[in-house]
Amino acid sequence: KAERPHGRGDIFSLPPLLSSKGNPIPSATAYTPPAAPKMAGRGRMPPRHAFPDGRRRLPFADVPDGPPFARGPPPPAVYEEEIDLQRVELRRLAAESRRLAEDRMGLQRELAMAKEEIHRLNLLIADIRAEKEVQIRDLMDKGMKVEADLRATEPLRKEAVQLRAEVQKLTTLRQEQVQGLKQDLSRAQADAQQLPALKGEIDGLRQEIMRVRTAFEYEKKGNAELVEQRQAMEKNMVSMARELEKLRAELASVEPRNWGTGGAYGMKLSSPEGRFPSYGDGYGVHSSVADKASLYGMGSGAWEAYEKSRLARR
Repeated sequence: KAERPHGRGDIFSLPPLLSSKGNPIPSATAYTPPAAPKMAGRGRMPPRHAFPDGRRRLPFADVPDGPPFARGPPPPAVYEEEIDLQRVELRRLAAESRRLAEDRMGLQRELAMAKEEIHRLNLLIADIRAEKEVQIRDLMDKGMKVEADLRATEPLRKEAVQLRAEVQKLTTLRQEQVQGLKQDLSRAQADAQQLPALKGEIDGLRQEIMRVRTAFEYEKKGNAELVEQRQAMEKNMVSMARELEKLRAELASVEPRNWGTGGAYGMKLSSPEGRFPSYGDGYGVHSSVADKASLYGMGSGAWEAYEKSRLARR
C-alpha cells in the first residue's frame, strides 16, 4: 500500500507528550532533546553500536521524570524528526516483513516442492521396493529351482563320476592294447624281415613234398604190383594146401601098413625117423594147416626183409 503523506497538520494532531509518570510536558524551551546519532542515509535506522548500551531506544527515552517543563512543549521539529524516525523504522519493518513474507513464500514453495519430491521419492521407493521384492522372489524361486535341479542332478553327477572312472579304465586298457599292438607290429616287422628266408624254406619244403609225392606214387605202383603177386601166391598156397590135405588123407589111409623095405626098423612113413621124408617136408611144408604160409620157403620174415629194404631206399 502507498503511504499517505504526512503534513504539518498531522503533527499537531498527535497527542501531547507525556512523561514517564503520565504528566504532560509543559513546553519545549525547558527540554533539549539529545542529539540523534548520525545516520548513514535516509530511510535507515542508526546501527546499534551507535548507542552507548548497544540497544536502540525510543525517542524521548532520556527525558527525566519530574514536573512538566517550565518552558512548555517541544517545538514541532522535534515531533517531525521523531515521526520521520518512526516512518523509517516502519519502512524498515515493512521491508523486513515483505522480505520475511517472500522468504516464507519461498520456503513454502520449497517445502511444497520438497514434499512433492518426498512423495515422488516415496512412490519411487515403493516401486523400487516392490521391484526388489519381485526380484527377490524371482531369485528365491530360481534358487529353489536350482536346488531342486542340483538334487535331481546328484545321481547324474555320481553317474558322471562312475563314467569318468570307466573312461579312465578304458583309456588305460586302450593304452595297454596300443602297446600290445605296437609289440605285435614290431614282431610282425621282424617276421616280415624273415619272410625271404621263410619263402626259401617253403620253396624247399615244396620241392621236398614234390619228391615225396613222386616217391609215394612210385611206391604205390610198386605196392600194387606186390599186392597182385601176393594175391596170386596166396591162391597158389591155398590150392597147394588143398593138395596137401588130400595127400595127408591118402597117407593116413595107408599109414597102418608097413613098408617092405625097412620094415624091420618099425619106422613110419611120415615120421622124421623114416628113411624117406614126406612130400611136404622136401619143400619145407609142415603137416599143420597153420604153417601153410611157409610154402615154397616164403614166410613173414621174407616180407619183412622186403619192407625194410624198401624203406631204406626211401
